[in-house]
Amino acid sequence: MEGQNMLTLEAFEEASECVKKVAQETKLIYSEYFSTQTGNKVYLKAENMQVTGAYKIRGAYYKISTLTEEERAKGLITASAGNHAQGVAYAAKAFGCKAVIVMPATTPLIKVNRTKSYGAEVVLHGEVYDEACERAYELAEENGYTFIHPFDDPAVATGQGTIAMEIVKELPLVDYILVPIGGGGLATGVSTLAKLLNPKIKVIGVEPEEAACMKASLEAGHVVTLPSANTIADGTAVKTPGEKIFPYIQQNIDDIITVSDDELIVAFLDMVENHKMIVENSGLLTVAALKHLDVKNKKIVSVLSGGNMDVITMASVVQHGLIQRDRIFTISVLLPDRPGELVRVASIIAEQQGNVIKLDHNQFVSTNRNAAVELTITLEAFGTEHKEKIIRALKEHGYDPVFKVANL
Repeated sequence: MEGQNMLTLEAFEEASECVKKVAQETKLIYSEYFSTQTGNKVYLKAENMQVTGAYKIRGAYYKISTLTEEERAKGLITASAGNHAQGVAYAAKAFGCKAVIVMPATTPLIKVNRTKSYGAEVVLHGEVYDEACERAYELAEENGYTFIHPFDDPAVATGQGTIAMEIVKELPLVDYILVPIGGGGLATGVSTLAKLLNPKIKVIGVEPEEAACMKASLEAGHVVTLPSANTIADGTAVKTPGEKIFPYIQQNIDDIITVSDDELIVAFLDMVENHKMIVENSGLLTVAALKHLDVKNKKIVSVLSGGNMDVITMASVVQHGLIQRDRIFTISVLLPDRPGELVRVASIIAEQQGNVIKLDHNQFVSTNRNAAVELTITLEAFGTEHKEKIIRALKEHGYDPVFKVANL
């Protein structure tokens, strides 16, 4: 395997000391909620609480620390959907280096602005990471920059693996570690060190269903490129995993779970409501995967890889999550256009403790207004059971609710 001087126990120990200069030691958070839901003891490794909002500061700083003065003086360049960008920008500033970051044009604004705030030059290019990476290589060749790969680098993976050192130190009898996979750097570092420390630890990778490049590669026995990577988990929207680190994944990852975008939306609400934490969609992969893990009475650590989510994305995820959980829904009913009908419908809903968010009274749905006008109602409910109770009450009073796409 390439990079034999990295990904050794000695290298991990060195990296663990090195990253203490910039990274917080994120203590495990026991989750009563997820433990009850799964029948296991679930702990959260909150890397979303790092100074740059993600674990990437670990690998970036350690990698840059291994460069020569000459390599750093040339200036650094990388490609990233956001978290590695901030890690490199922050680390470069600490070392006094110039940093150029190529980011996909779809990168959330918060990640772009924070990367710039650390003094880096940001270039927006392409729709996904892979396209941004191609441009970064072109710029590196044109300007002589030193390229810092976000995941396909043994030194970067060694830095990311320091997470496993902290987990095992705090929870020596951990049974499972769930880790997100995009290109594979985090999973490589965590799984390799976990196996070095205790071969009995099971390390499970988690990918978005629509960007499961590592799962496809493992099944093929070699690195493959997906035709697309369409997922709300932008930090793991990678079409091709790392070639250099792939052998470590083959050797040390015990299984890969894939989760849908809809599951990530629900996981976001769970995290906000039960732990009062903002975790980005890629960081929620391991939380969404908990229900797919068919084990009981095990000590499980879910690595929350980052928390850099812009407010607009957050609002969208919350809205869709409430709709998925039947806490927000929209219906329409037809009623005669006569005084008191609107009040009657509102009263029925109020008696069932439903909360009306929005009303649209359309008198022109039919040419015969006396026969029917359409009342479209967006409601807030406590959940599926409460929603069904409201619908039953309306039907009992002679109305025939039709469900519509909810829109806040």
